[in-house]
Amino acid sequence: MDQMSIFDNLVPEPLAARMRPESLEDFAGQKHLLGEGKVLRRLIESDNISSMIFWGPPGVGKTTLAQIIAGHTRSKFINFSAVTSGIKDIRTVMQQAENNRHFGEKTIVFVDEIHRFNKAQQDAFLPFVEKGSIILIGATTENPSFEVNAALLSRCKVFVLQPLSSDDIKQLLKHALTDRRGFGEQRVQIGEELIDKLSVFSGGDARSALMTLEMVVLNGDVDEKGGINVTEDTLEQCISKKTLLYDKNGEEHYNLISALHKSMRNSDPDAAVYWLARMLEAGEDPLYIARRVVRFASEDVGLADSKALEVAVAAYHACHFLGMPECNVHLTHAVVYMAMSPKSNAMETAYLTAQKDALNDLAEPVPLHLRNAPTKLMRELDYSKGYKYAHDYEDKLTAMSCLPDSMKGKEYYHPTEQGNEVHYKKRLEQIKQWKKEHDDSK
Repeated sequence: MDQMSIFDNLVPEPLAARMRPESLEDFAGQKHLLGEGKVLRRLIESDNISSMIFWGPPGVGKTTLAQIIAGHTRSKFINFSAVTSGIKDIRTVMQQAENNRHFGEKTIVFVDEIHRFNKAQQDAFLPFVEKGSIILIGATTENPSFEVNAALLSRCKVFVLQPLSSDDIKQLLKHALTDRRGFGEQRVQIGEELIDKLSVFSGGDARSALMTLEMVVLNGDVDEKGGINVTEDTLEQCISKKTLLYDKNGEEHYNLISALHKSMRNSDPDAAVYWLARMLEAGEDPLYIARRVVRFASEDVGLADSKALEVAVAAYHACHFLGMPECNVHLTHAVVYMAMSPKSNAMETAYLTAQKDALNDLAEPVPLHLRNAPTKLMRELDYSKGYKYAHDYEDKLTAMSCLPDSMKGKEYYHPTEQGNEVHYKKRLEQIKQWKKEHDDSK
């Protein structure tokens, strides 16, 4: 048993811990799960929860939500760390939960960072989840499809928690400034603009926002009456960044990503790198930028240089592995490559044109010769009849139509003469000419 110190009560808890919400009404964000009538809220209010996994970035309330659930459902709550616990600890906790079950008490076992458990450790939970000894709530920042065993994952409902919006963060910060658990009993003066900047720099992480607020208040200027004044200089020193103009009410966020995209499209690497730096230094999530670059690689470059997609995806993975500030050079690599690549929007125009036809002809049946025929009945109904296997032919081509009869002759992909796409254009022309010469359906 841990020994108590006479000084324990003199050391205040961090602001984030003091402000931890205790009810669904106080919980910020996740309206898609916890709003009135939403699925998770209904499960909690009806005391009908089952094992689940919360997947989301740091600071969005995964642990807090698990504790609220335990309190609302009057369950025994056991906080279990995947970092410090082994199989022996799991078995001890499971036995405790089994004993609780015999006395009619539910046990919620919350496993933080469940992705850190190896297969054997995750498997140790399985029999207890299956027979209902515990309700398992796992929390992870990683995709559970890859990090959680399939057997365990199949017994859990996955709920995706989103980063908090700037408005959610601002509400939390203002509450901390007025609530007695926070700084409500102190006279803290901090401008609305600084709260806006704090909310942006938090990146949707409530814990980070509250930690930063606590730091700036503790380092604020104290006046003769004991009031605390937080200045922009104090904020800049505490976050170690220059507070750039960014994301006021969300508009600047979209303005800057638009500027980056259009600079790459206009083959201007200098402008592209400038807008990239503006975003990263203002606290933008590098993975967000990387995702937009991946989109650009096919939307604006495409087959003109297929390697662009490889570079973009590699940059995304580098950002995931390293994070900021190390990944800034990888994003620069990708952004400059995109700007210098030949441009073609043939991929996007092909899909958008096909999309219109697909939506207008959703009921168009798949031609019989393109259907699989795994059963005798299907073969009797002429499924797959007339299908021509291209590899059986000398030129690896056939004149067989692969569109519904009503759409025969439709064209969606129109290659340009930019970069490598000129070769695809020539190849496509050759294919079409060959099919025209060998078409015996006329």
